Amino acid sequence: MDVMNVRRNRPASRITAAAAAAGATALGLVTLTACGTGAGGAGGDGKVNVVASFYPLEYLAEEVGGEHVSVTTLTKPGVEPHDLEIKPRQTAELSEADVAFYLKGLQPAVDAAVAQSGVKTAVDAAELGAGEHGDEHAEEHGDEPSGEPESGGDGHDHSGGASDPHLWLDPTQYAEVAEGFAKTLAEADPDHAAAYEKNAGALAKKLTALDKEFADGLRNRTTDTFITTHAAFGHLASRYGLEQEAIGGLDPEAEPSPARMRELHTVAEREKVTTVFFETLVSDATAKTLAADTGLKTDVLDPLEGITDRSAGDDYFEVMRANLDALRKALGSG
Repeated sequence: MDVMNVRRNRPASRITAAAAAAGATALGLVTLTACGTGAGGAGGDGKVNVVASFYPLEYLAEEVGGEHVSVTTLTKPGVEPHDLEIKPRQTAELSEADVAFYLKGLQPAVDAAVAQSGVKTAVDAAELGAGEHGDEHAEEHGDEPSGEPESGGDGHDHSGGASDPHLWLDPTQYAEVAEGFAKTLAEADPDHAAAYEKNAGALAKKLTALDKEFADGLRNRTTDTFITTHAAFGHLASRYGLEQEAIGGLDPEAEPSPARMRELHTVAEREKVTTVFFETLVSDATAKTLAADTGLKTDVLDPLEGITDRSAGDDYFEVMRANLDALRKALGSG
């Protein structure tokens, strides 16, 4: 699954106290072989040391790894993930990790740091949860799977195809990533393979239930179309038969062209759109301008790239359910 380069991230995770105590010479570059030779990871606490690039992967690694992993993240809460800049100490942290868990193409700075770090086990989440929903949706609507948004961020790349990296917003694809990551941890730490498989299964079961909540909750809607500032919801839209119209394309900070704004006026009227969505980590100015011009409401639809005190929940599931509530209101689901 090719993922277009979009700017988003959050910095700063800490090298574990155990790793620091062990010393750079003793620790060196940890490989999967080193992880699997004893009671788990190479850290002094016996845990597998996972460095995740941003929140959705951090959360998944913690849920699947449980007590047998130590998870840190490169992206601090409140930082727009696409904008992350990697510090030298974070590259060093990656080099000392047992597993680097990232989403190739989402955060160019992370891609470069992973390559530079020399970490032997780098796991691209996109390869674990490629899925087919996005590509099917791209074919249905005639969008180019790898299409760059046109200059000015015209928002036409709203297919949820290969160019959209936000696969975690489809619970079924997120479950695939969880199950794939459990296998990675099992290779790194065979002694706890059964625990990783069990944890991934439990998470997948919760995600299956969430998928059903979305499918049931979005029935009997009055429109399939929603407008959002950022084309982050292609996978979610494709999964539930919705149509995403993005103001600024995949780049959340792209300025829409006047032609795109006029087009959205037409779309809103034709498709009986009620709401323009914005998100917590990006300016809401464009959404409010369009809403004011068209007489529409505004609301938050969170792409879940990070959790902050402004989020509508404390974890993935709480925010996803808040997203479902917001979509039901906007789409007129009974």
